Amino acid sequence: MDKLVTRIQTAAGARLADTVIKNGYVLDSYNLELVKADVAIVNGVIAGIGTFEGVEIIDAEGKYVVPSLIDAHVHIESAMVTPTEFAKAVLPHGVTTVITDPHEIANVCGTEGLSFMLEDSETVPMDIFFMLPSCVPSTSFENSGAILTAKDLKPFYKHNRVLGLAEVMDYPSVAETSDSMMQKLNDAHLHNKKIDGHAAGLDSRAINIYKAAGIDTDHECITADEALERIQRGMYVLIREGSVAKNLKQLLPAITERNARRFMFCTDDKHMNDLLNEGSVDHNIRLSIEHGLNPLLAIQMATLNAAECYGLKTKGALVPGNDADFLLLDDLESFSIAHVYRGGKLVAENGSTEGKKRPADTVMNSVHIPELTEDHLRLSVGEGKANVIEIIPNQLVTNKLNIEVDRDPNHAFMPSAKNDLMKLAVIERHHHTGNIGLGIVKGLQFKQGAIASTVGHDSHNLIIAGTNDLDMIKAAEMIEYMQGGLVVIKDQKVIGKLPLPIAGLLSDKDYRTVEKELENLDQALELIEAPTHFNPFLTLSFLSLPVIPDLKLTDLGLFDVKAFRHISITE
Repeated sequence: MDKLVTRIQTAAGARLADTVIKNGYVLDSYNLELVKADVAIVNGVIAGIGTFEGVEIIDAEGKYVVPSLIDAHVHIESAMVTPTEFAKAVLPHGVTTVITDPHEIANVCGTEGLSFMLEDSETVPMDIFFMLPSCVPSTSFENSGAILTAKDLKPFYKHNRVLGLAEVMDYPSVAETSDSMMQKLNDAHLHNKKIDGHAAGLDSRAINIYKAAGIDTDHECITADEALERIQRGMYVLIREGSVAKNLKQLLPAITERNARRFMFCTDDKHMNDLLNEGSVDHNIRLSIEHGLNPLLAIQMATLNAAECYGLKTKGALVPGNDADFLLLDDLESFSIAHVYRGGKLVAENGSTEGKKRPADTVMNSVHIPELTEDHLRLSVGEGKANVIEIIPNQLVTNKLNIEVDRDPNHAFMPSAKNDLMKLAVIERHHHTGNIGLGIVKGLQFKQGAIASTVGHDSHNLIIAGTNDLDMIKAAEMIEYMQGGLVVIKDQKVIGKLPLPIAGLLSDKDYRTVEKELENLDQALELIEAPTHFNPFLTLSFLSLPVIPDLKLTDLGLFDVKAFRHISITE
């Protein structure tokens, strides 16, 4: 009560504010106007906009004062660092609030993974809110490290930073009203929580089903027509610009003054080096402005829209009663950030932040794979054409090809750098099953060697692509030695690596070290003549995700997403 009294007295001018920002142009997020006014702050909360005096004066010197940014959907694990290190990386980019879905680590470590992420993010100088993973595993057509039932998730709704149920990607379970999915959806509704969607490739009938189920968002739109179809049915559309999936340019034409309040920005999956070099949703803002979007509208999408969608009532706008989370911008058009404040305190200037790490013992030692031989990787393709996964650079969707491939005299597939056809293997690494799914991939384009990773959405089994079996075997050996990570092999030698010992997904090192290791990986990719217009590792990581069309590979074999079943290599 004392804080409420103090805030009211400050708003009335009866007492000095703790801090007053003067001489800045303040964004009115509701009228989309800039106002020359003071901002009064007390106990980390805005008390008023107008004319005020305070104990501390921040001279904005003609800068723009705007709300700090909200990333509406991100998997922190894709940055390959802990929440503590993630915060250090993104705060200088103006992001003080993120809504994260920890389904990557949950697929490996279950509730222990969720608890680790919640506890590690407890003391960081930013607000990290959580959505509970709805589909662990994402489908029944693969083997993940854990299974999360409605009963497993329910206790987490008591946590004050849990906002709802994360992206529902198992559309058949929703459409067929499976008991397990209905229980998860019903629990979210009973707790008055938000439910996120994942509607990749779904038609209007499917969108009706999702919205009828109370699923309110989608971040998988790749065309303006898809976005408008979802907006028409009352959903929010999250415009994604990540390291692989870059949909912003295609979706901008869907935005008008009439519907803009239903759009927001997200990164979804973004590597650490891309976060540091491009930024987080600040990059989405800059790119939108470059392509003609009103800067104030772009900022509104990255702040107020996300706050309203997720029920963050004290976020997203600089108004009395809201948290004093704001940025000082040197320039609107370039979205040049000078200072980042959270709760009225400077939290990022020159990239310096603090946070307390939590021990990761419970989520280590998660990689268990068999000793491989060339026989394990032999892929018989028989006669005729073979089914091939064709990647689309910078997209999560793939094409299903049925084409002629090279065979040896025993009808086993022979990789061909000339034809850009490589062998792909997904090896179960959680439960010692010995499962190995084999397939063929077109479009990775490197000329020699192999690449491997334990970041393989969503079950995060070991995934390897290579031009020959011996390099693929060496890659598997190195991954097990590191207990997870990324590796580049050439002539059976390790030429680049990034250890990820926490669940096979996260580094136990600081974010700057991870950035340097990623740079070394890029240099290794150059040595095998990999392409530079897309990220081979991020592309590889989505080739085992059996909920995004058209053709993917799990530890159980080739999976036709549209038919929603496994198929043979020659079917």
